[in-house]
Amino acid sequence: MSGRVLVVDDSKVIRQLIRVNLELEGFEVVTAADGVECLDIVQRVRPDVITLDAVMPRLDGMRTVDRLRSDPRTCHIPVALITACTQFEGQETAAIDAFLAKPFEPAELVRLVRRLSHGVGNGAGSGAVCDVREGHDGEVRAPGLPHEPPAAESAEAAEPTARPVR
Repeated sequence: MSGRVLVVDDSKVIRQLIRVNLELEGFEVVTAADGVECLDIVQRVRPDVITLDAVMPRLDGMRTVDRLRSDPRTCHIPVALITACTQFEGQETAAIDAFLAKPFEPAELVRLVRRLSHGVGNGAGSGAVCDVREGHDGEVRAPGLPHEPPAAESAEAAEPTARPVR
């Protein structure tokens, strides 16, 4: 077994695509439909890596990362942001270990998850000391994490289904 991965995406098709590709490579995969479900599951599952979409209902990817990094029990877990929203590309910070744009090649996904599961990344999950601080609004967050209000549009509008994932 290569490790346990928590796949978080509001699209059932994308969750299944990621699951199949990772399971074929020997990973154990658990899925969640949004950030709220991710935070509920993460303590029970104890994943080695989390893949996370950016735009999801209830709790988006960036706020989910914020909460994961603010919790000493989860701040060390590597997180890969996998999204069609290119506005996040290049924003690997202390909070996000890697970025993968949709559409992606399955082999690229597997390489990324394998790299993160072996502790090779650039964020808090890659062995950095978890640094938890309280923001000006009283919310606990990791430094360096962009903190924006959730998008007003739905996930379906942000990620068109006509765009195939290779």
